[in-house]
Amino acid sequence: MTLRREAFLDRVKERGEYGTAEEADRAARVVLALLGAHLLGAHLVGAVRAQLAARLPEEFALVLLNPLQSAEPLPPERFVRATAAWIEGATEQTATWDVSAVLSTVADTAGDDLLGQILLQLPVGYDLLFGHPQPT
Repeated sequence: MTLRREAFLDRVKERGEYGTAEEADRAARVVLALLGAHLLGAHLVGAVRAQLAARLPEEFALVLLNPLQSAEPLPPERFVRATAAWIEGATEQTATWDVSAVLSTVADTAGDDLLGQILLQLPVGYDLLFGHPQPT
């Protein structure tokens, strides 16, 4: 089931404790663009990426499917640093908050089965960014 844009942003805004929908939108666009680059690069490919995009609001699906360029897969810490670099005035601490707000919303939207497939294709540690710690 695809979430409407407003519902998706409302969840991101609530989880990120943003003052405005614009702040939530900015965080969602940056995080999804970086995730899309990551997924397109060496990790999430083909059907899994398309399934995730199909569950996102169209505007955000396009961000995921037309991502920023990434030369290599990023471990979770570098993903957060890259997010901080793309959001004006962000620190690693605030970027961690941004990533968590967006990816936990993505996790809920994706559902457990698809999230499991996504996490299998990402470096170790992304389960925490999605707010779904996996047993080791």
